[in-house]
Amino acid sequence: MEILDVISDQTNRALWEVKNVIDCVPNDLWDKEYCNAPMWQHIYHMLHSLDMWFINPYDYVEPLIHADNLNNLDIKPAKHLSRVEINEYYNLIKNKIEKYVLMLTDDQLLEYPKNCKYTKFTLILAQFRHLHSHMGMIMGFIIDDTDMWPRVIGLERPIPTDSDYDKYF
Repeated sequence: MEILDVISDQTNRALWEVKNVIDCVPNDLWDKEYCNAPMWQHIYHMLHSLDMWFINPYDYVEPLIHADNLNNLDIKPAKHLSRVEINEYYNLIKNKIEKYVLMLTDDQLLEYPKNCKYTKFTLILAQFRHLHSHMGMIMGFIIDDTDMWPRVIGLERPIPTDSDYDKYF
């Protein structure tokens, strides 16, 4: 087994869990504020960081839905993002990251992307850390307001391949 096999599997699991958590946000919580930012902005912040930092933050183009400081949880958003926009952005990121991980080799993990001071491996690990910090916060918001726990799949459960599964434990 190669290191990239583990990274690929854990990336696929993490991306599935991100989508499941987004799907677990009830409509009445989409705009509810937590720590002075609406739920959708917490999700956007998490996704934007994943998009920007997983591959190379120094060679990055903002997505079309982005507006200045939209990813900054300390600044009130100047625009609103719908669930459809967030889901489209998630799919764009998912496809981009899956293609990137597929083309990587173990030997490339300790290389530095163009104009970047971090190795590819450092960027990936840092995003897993950041992603799951925010996943925990968002899951906590959902659990506190709904008394339902979004499903996670851990190391051993298979990744559901269709929409016929229970989103919650």
